[in-house]
Amino acid sequence: MSNGEPDNTTTHFGFRSVAAAEKPRLVRDVFESVAGRYDLMNDLMSGGIHRLWKARMVERLNPRPGLALLDVAGGTGDIALRVLERLPRSDESQQRPSRITVCDFTFDMLRIGRDRALDKGVIAEIEWVCGDAVALPFAERSWNAYSIAFGLRNVADIDRALAEAHRVLRPGGQFLCLEFSRVVLPLLDRLYDRYSFSVLPAIGAVVTGDREAYDYLVESIRRFPPQEELRKRIEKAGFAKASFRNLSGGIAALHSAWRI
Repeated sequence: MSNGEPDNTTTHFGFRSVAAAEKPRLVRDVFESVAGRYDLMNDLMSGGIHRLWKARMVERLNPRPGLALLDVAGGTGDIALRVLERLPRSDESQQRPSRITVCDFTFDMLRIGRDRALDKGVIAEIEWVCGDAVALPFAERSWNAYSIAFGLRNVADIDRALAEAHRVLRPGGQFLCLEFSRVVLPLLDRLYDRYSFSVLPAIGAVVTGDREAYDYLVESIRRFPPQEELRKRIEKAGFAKASFRNLSGGIAALHSAWRI
């Protein structure tokens, strides 16, 4: 299968070709179906390793007072809450208070994240906005950091999403993308393929009752651009110093870049 984007009238949904206008609804249906068990499935699917990957992402962000972070496709709040834990309380800092906004395409995912935050006593520190990564409801140069974890492969148009990330970042702003990628270690790639196509959908069927959702998620990983191609597309969107770091042998990769 080609890793390139299809023409502007069709796109891919897993291994299927669908009308470009149809993909957002299909993706929303998937995440509405699994929202309640999404974080549990992440733990089961990765053996908890996704927590280490996300910790690497937050370390690379290096949150400081005055941060204005837009976390896209972060509905359950996993990244936002981790970042918040790294920031000093506003009354402990003499600098401009930090601002964190989670923007997600699926209301049910946002509801899970908001409730999770409330359970932790987080009320006003995080804003929750329902919006699309390819048409963000924010003004130009609104943020000094943009993060997206395991969400870029689900957008209808990767290049439009990257262009939107560039648009809303201020000069000097940091772009971070954590995503499943291409395994680079011999033998691990075969084991990972077998595990992905056989075991993961079966776990999804038992835990969420929706095997097809996890068939799609596995297929979407295989259709996502490999590490170097994505790095080039990030640069094409206008970013500078785009680079990536493989995690767990390339099962995931952390891309970073800067808005100039």
